[in-house]
Amino acid sequence: MAVESPRPWFAPTGSARRTAASAAAGGVERVPTGVPDFDHLSGGLPAGSVVLLVGEAGAGHQEFAVTSAVHLMLHYDDPRLHTFYLGRTRGPFRYPKGVAYLSVSRMRDQVLREVGAAFDPMYEEVLQRHLSFRDLSPSYFADSVVPSDWASIAAPLLSSLPAESRTGASGPLASLAAALDEEGPSNLVVVDSLTDLLVRRGVDGEELLTLIKGLRRRAKSWGGLVYLLLSRGVATAAVEQALYDSVDGVLSFAWTTSPLHSHRQRTMLIEKFMPVLTRIPTEQQGRFVLQVSDLNGLVTTQYERI
Repeated sequence: MAVESPRPWFAPTGSARRTAASAAAGGVERVPTGVPDFDHLSGGLPAGSVVLLVGEAGAGHQEFAVTSAVHLMLHYDDPRLHTFYLGRTRGPFRYPKGVAYLSVSRMRDQVLREVGAAFDPMYEEVLQRHLSFRDLSPSYFADSVVPSDWASIAAPLLSSLPAESRTGASGPLASLAAALDEEGPSNLVVVDSLTDLLVRRGVDGEELLTLIKGLRRRAKSWGGLVYLLLSRGVATAAVEQALYDSVDGVLSFAWTTSPLHSHRQRTMLIEKFMPVLTRIPTEQQGRFVLQVSDLNGLVTTQYERI
């Protein structure tokens, strides 16, 4: 028996079809996220977008980034499987050439081992083929109490500071900026994470915001996508709002409960994304209920008005 591709949980409406058509006619290149129902509604994200994925612990923002990275790379590895995961979503789309994972404090093996333990082996295999990993921990752990062998740094921490960037600055933010400039063009970039930077002694919050504002300008010429991961509640309300204002879009992930259910459920809300929200029919603008499975990654299962 042939396996059908995932179908949207809602019945496609005329307005939804007009939305996809208008997106294609608008002349703005779009990149699918690889989450079928979300792509079906939104028509994908504008190429060059900087997207803040903010969420409570385990609510799905990391899973969204991994699912997106793997499903997009299947476009090159296995077009039929890519079509299966993309469902009925129509293009034309622009696809990132690869995945650049910029980790502030974690090693490549840690990230891949976590993906391999959580999802079908295919997810780790696809990332192994397409992943460009940048470990920024030498800058992050430099001049700290962390022993050098914990950070997998052969030399003493104080001597492992990175060379000065083109701007003459050094430190975690300068290392991140240099890595973004090298890995950003035509790629899907995952920055893991802003949380690490916000809690790091010596990292100035205003400089971080300035870096993200500059990234938003620079990313438009790259033509891919940039995902910035942030844990909810780490930044102050003022800093978090400033971060929202500094990016193109904000997808918020949370655990919710309902009087109709005895269990928690993951949800996703588009808190900010003008080129996306305006193309989703009004009656379908609300909160997406999510599930995460080892075989399919993150998927949307239903929709809730709020």
